[in-house]
Amino acid sequence: MENKKKYINLDIKSFGMIAALVIIFIIFYVFTGGSNATPVNINNLIMQNGYIIILATGMLLCVLTGYIDLGVGSVVALGAACAAKLVVEQNWAVPLAWLVAIGIGLAVGIFAGFFIAFLDIPPFVVTLATMLMGRGLTYTLLKSLTVGPLPQNYAFIGTGFLPTIKVAVGEGSLDLVCVIVAAIVTVGLIVNEIRTVKTNNKYGFANLVPWQMYLKDAVILAIVWFFFIKLGQYNGIPVQLIVLGVIVAIYQFVTSKTVAGRQIYAMGGNAKAARLSGINTRKVFFWVYVNMGVLASIAGIVLSARQGGANPKMGDGIEMDAIASCYIGGAAASGGVGTVIGAVVGALVMGVLNNGMSMCGMSTDLQKVVKGAVLLGAVVLDVTTKKKKG
Repeated sequence: MENKKKYINLDIKSFGMIAALVIIFIIFYVFTGGSNATPVNINNLIMQNGYIIILATGMLLCVLTGYIDLGVGSVVALGAACAAKLVVEQNWAVPLAWLVAIGIGLAVGIFAGFFIAFLDIPPFVVTLATMLMGRGLTYTLLKSLTVGPLPQNYAFIGTGFLPTIKVAVGEGSLDLVCVIVAAIVTVGLIVNEIRTVKTNNKYGFANLVPWQMYLKDAVILAIVWFFFIKLGQYNGIPVQLIVLGVIVAIYQFVTSKTVAGRQIYAMGGNAKAARLSGINTRKVFFWVYVNMGVLASIAGIVLSARQGGANPKMGDGIEMDAIASCYIGGAAASGGVGTVIGAVVGALVMGVLNNGMSMCGMSTDLQKVVKGAVLLGAVVLDVTTKKKKG
């Protein structure tokens, strides 16, 4: 007998931030007279927030375990400082300098992971210590000076673009590579939806109400096409976007399709139950913070490449943007709930807010008030939603 089709409504918490992203963008579009939608500004959104997305991807794993990492901003600065000094002052090859920077992030991650996983020191205390020590080492290494300018082959990862295939469109031009990428994303999303629906029907699982699924996909694809068309009208696809895409794809796969990912979610849901079920929670804690150190150093490389140098204050306070991105993107304050894509959307919300408020001429003080209110609202929504379900 054929299974009766089951349907569920769209989870507002999971997809509400995508709608919020669109609404915030439209609000600033009105306030700025459309200036936030120019090709130049869309490109700037990637350049200005790429390293935040990288940090948010790693931070999500920490948040899923129920904790955070306060030291990532200092690791960003320390890794960038080491790579910049080696390239500018010691004439090291750029790839080798990058490996040293990543090695520093790895070392910091191992240091934090050891105290957290094997000595049971609270992550808040350990990462606060790495934040202070990392920043102090950065000032010592740079002697409170800026190192730069960085050579073009270093800066390319933060400011470069893929080769373009420009065609005339009206009074301007459009990069066909951007159109091709947008088309590939479109086909991939449609194929994935068809496969998901067939699998759910086969095993009797519920699908989204059809019109809600079509609306969700239409909104996502509209964002994708808008985004890539704007990039195509500028200089094409930034190299930084390729780096982000690879990292996000890898971590989306790890968290959703692998045993390691399921173990992280299990720990966040109930650490004691996870331990009793045979999960080596110490090992999971360890690799989560080691991974965060590595991603922080990669973010440092990207940030220093974009800025063309390294300075002691680089990355100061960006751990808060990374943490906020996870919570705004739907991660639960208690752990165990959240997705990589959600963290990326959260980072884009923060980026659009920062960009829009700056274009409107808001002071940095007021910008912090707004970002704090948005973060608090996201966490309150999470807590109240849980209470209602309970």
